[in-house]
Amino acid sequence: MIDIDKLVRDLGHPGVPLEFAVLLGCLVLAFAVTWLIGRKKGPDSVWFGRATIDGLLFPLLALGLTYAALAYFSKHQPAPVLRIAIPVLISLAGIRFLARVLTVVFPNSGLARLMERVFSWLAWIAAVLWIVGLLPAVMEEMDAINVVFGKTKISLLSFVQAVLSSGAVMVVALWVSAVLEKRVLRQTVHDLSLRKVASNAIRATLLLIGLLLALSAVGVDLTALSVLGGALGVGLGFGLQKLASNYVSGFVILFERSLRIGDTVKVDNFEGVVTDIKTRYTLIRAGNGREAIVPNEKLITERVENLSLADTRILISTDITVGYDSDPDQVQRILCDAALVPDRVLKDPGPVVHLTRLGPDGLDFTLYFWVIDPGAQGPMKSEVHLGVLRGLRAAGINISYPQRVVHVRSDRSDTDPANPAGTAS
Repeated sequence: MIDIDKLVRDLGHPGVPLEFAVLLGCLVLAFAVTWLIGRKKGPDSVWFGRATIDGLLFPLLALGLTYAALAYFSKHQPAPVLRIAIPVLISLAGIRFLARVLTVVFPNSGLARLMERVFSWLAWIAAVLWIVGLLPAVMEEMDAINVVFGKTKISLLSFVQAVLSSGAVMVVALWVSAVLEKRVLRQTVHDLSLRKVASNAIRATLLLIGLLLALSAVGVDLTALSVLGGALGVGLGFGLQKLASNYVSGFVILFERSLRIGDTVKVDNFEGVVTDIKTRYTLIRAGNGREAIVPNEKLITERVENLSLADTRILISTDITVGYDSDPDQVQRILCDAALVPDRVLKDPGPVVHLTRLGPDGLDFTLYFWVIDPGAQGPMKSEVHLGVLRGLRAAGINISYPQRVVHVRSDRSDTDPANPAGTAS
């Protein structure tokens, strides 16, 4: 570490301008190498970032070159400038690594942005303490602050080191899972649902392994976790069985591919397109913009209509009632012609009209027609209804509506002699 008084004296050394020039040369060289390598890379790269130099490679190259220059200069002069640059570049590399990994893995997470800002402040504070020589004293004070958990005494320094090491391992695990998903799964697994479950499984496995390694590195006895695992298993068996069932059902759906992202399904009278399959629930978006969150257990245990598995054709029916004085053959022709007008109505098989009932209000006809797009049921029915209405009006055929005749009967004592029946209609 650098003592503040010694640092001030070393900054007056005549070789300081040369150190500035060497440091600037290291930065320029690191920038040139980063730009040459990463000018054709995408904006989601952890090594290069969005602007080539805001990734991890630039501070790592600059740190390596600066450390090499420090090793050379320290044999001939104090080299205070290079010694100051080392903690600054280390903090910058840590901040860039955390920021780029969180941006790639969680691009729209507000919590990830908050973690990035908190770590940035802590990294720069540690760098300043390192430069002015106060970091050893701060670490000693933190080591003297102890917190007792039962029979275990943990110092504040050990706790901070455990958090930092665990966080570093978790970030590396997230980075490895993101690289595997991007470089391996997207090229080998073409099914979106299967790729998603593989990505989730790889990420969960790497995070678990990383957490166990981090806990072991800071001295946590992993045998105690077996007791916690047993208690967790009992909890899953009783209190959390619904939650566990939803998670297991989510993996079953993704592995079996009975439902896939983009399928049109109908669940509990709610029809829409599957937009996302989470490990606990599935998102289904209807044509009117409403979105349903369906627990995965419901998709396993109940009846689900998948309109996209075997055939995308959908049969639509609509009922029309006309007067008894109408010609049934003419009505059938008009209804079939009206159904054939929209482009998305199939010509083969074509529309069919049946006289389904001799109703109390008129002749009840049912029009059947097929559409190729499951999400076009509402617009297709509207177009067909408008065509039917125009065709029937042009032919002078009345669309029946309910009509009733009421007979009023008066008491015999109040009847009019001229109307002995005492009825009125």
